[in-house]
Amino acid sequence: MTDYAIGDIQGCYDRLLDVLDKVDFSPSRDRLWVAGDIINRGPSSLESLRYVKNLGSSAVVVLGNHDLHLLAVALGGHSIKRKDTLQDILDAPDHDELLQWLLQQNICIHDPRRNLVMSHAGLPHIWGAEKAAALAGELEAVLRGPDVEGYFRQMYGNYPECWRDDLQGMDRWRMITNYFTRMRFIAEDGTLELATKESAGHSPEGFAPWFSFPRADDVRVLFGHWAALEGETGSDRYIALDTGCVWGGRLTLMNLDTDEKIHCEC
Repeated sequence: MTDYAIGDIQGCYDRLLDVLDKVDFSPSRDRLWVAGDIINRGPSSLESLRYVKNLGSSAVVVLGNHDLHLLAVALGGHSIKRKDTLQDILDAPDHDELLQWLLQQNICIHDPRRNLVMSHAGLPHIWGAEKAAALAGELEAVLRGPDVEGYFRQMYGNYPECWRDDLQGMDRWRMITNYFTRMRFIAEDGTLELATKESAGHSPEGFAPWFSFPRADDVRVLFGHWAALEGETGSDRYIALDTGCVWGGRLTLMNLDTDEKIHCEC
């Protein structure tokens, strides 16, 4: 069995099949780790979502901000945005099944055997791997619980800006959401700056890329979300898998056993 990790698919179904064909991927013997944003902006969101769902136990999935956006539209009363490509999912005969499957997916995965963490946006230096997994578990429980519609009604927002252990309720859940699915630039005390989307060299004053701060552990981090990095973090510990397929870049697949990266031009 080979485990592969892939960056943001974002509805680029044909390119997904292309890059999996390059490694002769087979769900009967291999697993696909998906770093979030299966859907949206690309032309084939429904096909992409169905494909990953149908992998069953051969898929290891964390949710990205676009995946959560679909749920916020469906369950929280939010509107589809002009550039969204989500309507085909909402109109599909199996849309309830697809949404329920998304709600069962992970926010963060910690694999102690591989000394590896995967989340959509990364891992802030203020949390160790075990704490991050525990906080992700809190949010996953909300997504699978009776408060899920209330959560999605109030999910959006940039406040609070910084983690505190005594945060409660929606402030706590939103803060966890923003670290795991929206983070790019962060301050030393953990304050998030969520407006800037440019490359790592365009840090706002007082902030830096989240992966530039020292950590107390040696865990490796798989993440997507930040296409402007073009797959480069300057460190083998922080593996950027979003290489901008939906924007005309590449779709990147990584062999987790050998660290080989396989690309499909988009």
